[in-house]
Amino acid sequence: MLPDSTRKDPTMIHHLTIPRGPIQLAADLHLPDDAPRDAPLPAVVLSTPGSSVKEQIGANYASRLAARGIAALAFDPAHQGRSGGEPRDLEDPYRRGEDISYAIDALSTIDAIDADRIGVLGVCAGGGYAVHTARTDHRIKAVGTVVPVNVGAAFRSYQPGGPAAGLDRLAAERAQESRTGQLARVNWLPDTLEDAAAAGLTDIDTTEAVTYYRTPRGHHEQSTNRRLSRSDSLLIGYDAFHLVDQLMTQPLQVVMAGRIGNTGSDEFSKQLWHLAPNPVDLMVVDGAGHYQMYDEPAYVDVAVDRVAAFYSRHL
Repeated sequence: MLPDSTRKDPTMIHHLTIPRGPIQLAADLHLPDDAPRDAPLPAVVLSTPGSSVKEQIGANYASRLAARGIAALAFDPAHQGRSGGEPRDLEDPYRRGEDISYAIDALSTIDAIDADRIGVLGVCAGGGYAVHTARTDHRIKAVGTVVPVNVGAAFRSYQPGGPAAGLDRLAAERAQESRTGQLARVNWLPDTLEDAAAAGLTDIDTTEAVTYYRTPRGHHEQSTNRRLSRSDSLLIGYDAFHLVDQLMTQPLQVVMAGRIGNTGSDEFSKQLWHLAPNPVDLMVVDGAGHYQMYDEPAYVDVAVDRVAAFYSRHL
């Protein structure tokens, strides 16, 4: 049985709450409006970028998958958006993976969904989270990624003095938090283009990221652009691709942006492709930058056409 819904032609959005231990995750299930009532649908769980909420990139991809006949569920991670969890703004990569499995638990109880035909689609850091989860949750039957990022490797790469020095700084910060009771937060991105320019961050990827997340183009009030500093020690120690070569047997679709930038998603895409035991398709979207793959129809539509065909074959 499905709860309250809103219509977004040609799809229907059902607003769900997903039990996750003592808290609940807020989720939107996008369904084809003309889906047959006598046959359960294949479904895909969206794993979204760090700092984003379900109404942003997740909705862009979920609505398009639903329009192509595939149910798609986008959710707010624990501690973020409209989902429960304290402290707020925590980015715990291990919990992000668990969130996906809890989302599959919920989908498996819905009559309209075929529990044996569930896949995952991860975007940016969410691509790494999707891969990491699929290694050990083999209820996931097919894995798709769009501009995937191994967020642990990314965080290790830009610690001044190296990752161990970064952990030393974070240890001192957490000790200070314990003494004061005040949790430190840091920006994911500069809040404005002016702040980015003042910090000397004028490269095209940073500019497009700020333009997406912090202007009306993609801004959402629930996306705070803040994470707890203590998240960073978890991220530094995380490897989204650990044991992929041994454990992730599901078919894999990778979509890359054609314009190489500074997010590392091009190299991560290639690394994942070579590690995966069952790579099926690698697509390069010519002309697209990393953040243009979030919402620009000319690029998102061609990516969704490809991943929808992949899911149709493998779910």
